[in-house]
Amino acid sequence: MTSGVLEATGGVPTSWHAAAGGAGGAGRVGIALRSAVDALAAVPRALDPYRALDDAALLALTRLAADEVRLAQLHVSLLAGEIARRSAPELGHSGLAQSRGHRTPDELVRVTTGTRLTDARAAVRVGAAVADAGPLTDAVLDGRVSVAVADAIKTGLGVAAAGVDESALATAAGQLVDRVAGLDADRAAREARALRDELDAEGIQQREAVQRERRSLRIGRRSDGMGFAQWVLDPETFAIVSEVYDRITSPRRGGPSFAADSEPTDRVIDEQRTTEQFASDAFAELLRHGAAADTSQLLGDGPIGVRMLVAARTLTRRRGAAWFEGHPDAVSVATAERLACAAGTITITVDDDGQPLNLGRERRLFSRSQRIALAARDGGCRWPGCERPPSWCEAHHIDHWQRDGGRTDVADGILLCRHHHLLVHNNGWQISRAGPRYRLMESGRAGEPQHQPIDMPSRSRALADALSGAEPP
Repeated sequence: MTSGVLEATGGVPTSWHAAAGGAGGAGRVGIALRSAVDALAAVPRALDPYRALDDAALLALTRLAADEVRLAQLHVSLLAGEIARRSAPELGHSGLAQSRGHRTPDELVRVTTGTRLTDARAAVRVGAAVADAGPLTDAVLDGRVSVAVADAIKTGLGVAAAGVDESALATAAGQLVDRVAGLDADRAAREARALRDELDAEGIQQREAVQRERRSLRIGRRSDGMGFAQWVLDPETFAIVSEVYDRITSPRRGGPSFAADSEPTDRVIDEQRTTEQFASDAFAELLRHGAAADTSQLLGDGPIGVRMLVAARTLTRRRGAAWFEGHPDAVSVATAERLACAAGTITITVDDDGQPLNLGRERRLFSRSQRIALAARDGGCRWPGCERPPSWCEAHHIDHWQRDGGRTDVADGILLCRHHHLLVHNNGWQISRAGPRYRLMESGRAGEPQHQPIDMPSRSRALADALSGAEPP
């Protein structure tokens, strides 16, 4: 029945035509959208044409389909912004949303589009922001930036404050347009938060306090008798909890543990539980026994703690930012100083190439101190796009130990998660170094052209801060 309705109305549900035929109709916008829907409806949906694609065509068409989604989201946002304008609070019950029985324009957009409330809110925010001219608005309208990425940029940059006015935030948003090209919304948000910290280092402590106020823990019982916990963690607590989680799970994935250099025990190797089940049981055991628990049986040797990375000059000047190892968001110098009293800190001191520690060829395996230095320098797996933390990574000799006579120096080592470490060795990828920069080169397959080298940027905000040499803002 549905297909018959679509055929009779040019691929658009009958209800749409009824609405479009109302006062004023849908006009030029409606005709264009109807044509777009008709065109999309004509795209084959059988599996055979997709399975017949070669790899290059498959990826190219996937990117093209993503462009479809990006444009569709833009159209929804433009419409949602107008819904919000017609539902302004001062209009009261005569506003569009309330007149249709909805408390907010977000709710009306959610019901109309059949999407999640979070998606509807993002559409309303971006749609409303389009009314403000600027580089970010231009990037959204011409399709260079998706609605999700634009919303991530605005949210990550935050609101104006004493250190940053609206003009500065608009300029920052424009700077991010090119920086986030090709990134997903989550990574774009991290870039935006990092830029906000650069612009307003004095406000880091206040933003940290706001995040801490949002922490919460609640538990409940599901209808099937199971329970659940929802734990929203401030950055400091998350750094501690994630350190525990990584130490519980990383040996099961074959990666090294910075807590100990020993091989995983038979108990771990023979473990039949899933990673999630293992982590759940371990946390329950920690809670059950509390301080009296023998944590070495769960987490390896050494006390629970996280590493605080901060440039030496930042501590000296008491201005700037610090970072928890493996976490991209900055915390205040005051937090770094407080934790230094209880757990100690690592201050980054580097040479002109940004390298902290060397051991030559006297040892094949990187020492614990070297791996700490690698973690501070790399911030995790340096394969482009990978976000595995340092505790899940292995130290790779960029000049192979046996084949190339590689040295066990920090400068000639790089952190890779186990998956990408295996990929480098098994697929013949090469990594080269020029000063502090590392570049990835794919070994060309027979008959295929060589690709251009790919930069492998460090994920360590602390290293970037240490090497900047500039006065904190």
